[in-house]
Amino acid sequence: MPPNHENTKLHQKQYIPISDELDNIGKKIVDAAYTVHKNLGPGLLEKVYEICFCHELTKRGLKYLRQIDIPIVYDGITFEEGLRLDVLVEDSIICEIKAVDLINPVWEAQILSHLKITNKRLGYLINFDVVNIGQGIKQFVI
Repeated sequence: MPPNHENTKLHQKQYIPISDELDNIGKKIVDAAYTVHKNLGPGLLEKVYEICFCHELTKRGLKYLRQIDIPIVYDGITFEEGLRLDVLVEDSIICEIKAVDLINPVWEAQILSHLKITNKRLGYLINFDVVNIGQGIKQFVI
């Protein structure tokens, strides 16, 4: 017998929209990525994009940390050599920076895992090695 619709609804996680504050920061992040891409174009090293992207974040009044290590707690043990995030903006939004021809689906799964492990709700996978940066930005909300 198939489950009834009401029981299915009860077992699904209800989607809660992100806050206006997170949404506004996200818009500034996307704008920063657009500005960097407009000025530099594709074909440079990831590190160059990351440095320039962070400069643009500063110009927009956003605080960030680069290349930060996040410990992992597993089975009651804290492992210091856990995750490394490219950029953490306003201690709330994870940005993974890429400069590659093709996005590996594993990176999408990786950013979702990073969001879950850090209890963050919003993340961006930004690939600067594209002709149109709009196709290089992918937003993740959990």
